[in-house]
Amino acid sequence: MPPTGFLRFSALFVAGVLFLAGPAIAAPVVIGVPTWPSANVTAQIIAQAAEQMDVEVELRPRGTMTLVADMAEGEADIHPELWFPNLEGAVERLNGDGRIVVSDHGVEAHQNVCVTKATAEMTGINALSDLADPQIAVNFDSDRDGKGEIWIGAPTWSSTEIEHIRARSYGYFQTMSLLELPEEIAMAAVDVAASFGSPIVFYCYAPHHVFDLHELVVLEEPDYDAERWNLIKRADDPYWLQKSRAETAWDVSHFHVAYAKRLEEDEPEFARFLGNIAFEPADITAISYAFQVERKPAEQVAAEWISRNEDRLKEWMQ
Repeated sequence: MPPTGFLRFSALFVAGVLFLAGPAIAAPVVIGVPTWPSANVTAQIIAQAAEQMDVEVELRPRGTMTLVADMAEGEADIHPELWFPNLEGAVERLNGDGRIVVSDHGVEAHQNVCVTKATAEMTGINALSDLADPQIAVNFDSDRDGKGEIWIGAPTWSSTEIEHIRARSYGYFQTMSLLELPEEIAMAAVDVAASFGSPIVFYCYAPHHVFDLHELVVLEEPDYDAERWNLIKRADDPYWLQKSRAETAWDVSHFHVAYAKRLEEDEPEFARFLGNIAFEPADITAISYAFQVERKPAEQVAAEWISRNEDRLKEWMQ
């Protein structure tokens, strides 16, 4: 049997450790920050609103597909702009236990392939399928390698994988080099091409500030037909490209705030706020313009947006 002094010392030691440790500190709410301009700002708007609500948050840059996987695994809590139909399959596959809640409020969006008006007039291109014609594609061959170039999105975007499928379905994967580049580089290339009157073709989505900067033409496609779309994920099958097809235009798109269901118990007021967020297309265009064109930091753009929309923010917090 240990001596009484030893037991007393042990008890005091344990009590001291417990005192120093104190109550468990809640982990911060993790907000993912995807790479496109508006998401940088909407993530900041959510973070600054959280600060007003005394909710500790941490911002983590993440590719959008990685962010969905992190949320399913409990490693992240908020996706500021979860796009559908792009990530519909991933959400269905990864959210079997209902960890991810998608807000009912969505922003209507569109995904297409665009050219500048000058490009359309110069080359005669009218439809997306025209890119499969070598005589049209050669107009976009800036490096003289025998194939034109088209920007299809950033490497981490879910839409980029689908644009690979669309290129194969329409046939222009044989005539065009499919460029995966950060959006900032691609938009700079659009600016340069527009200023010099050079032909350029690129994936485009709205709401987006590029439609305010340049006169663009959306290439024509057959209307969306679900029967002519069959998407296999790259991660699911080595023959994903051969087995997939997307032979018509995109369906009308929309994006939503998504958050971890655990927040409904851990931070119920904040979760209610997240579910009430209702951005308008004009908000998205304005904040992406300020961030990408005016080169303002995302934190500043978010703070300025909040100052102009205090009543809306208060309404979302109720």
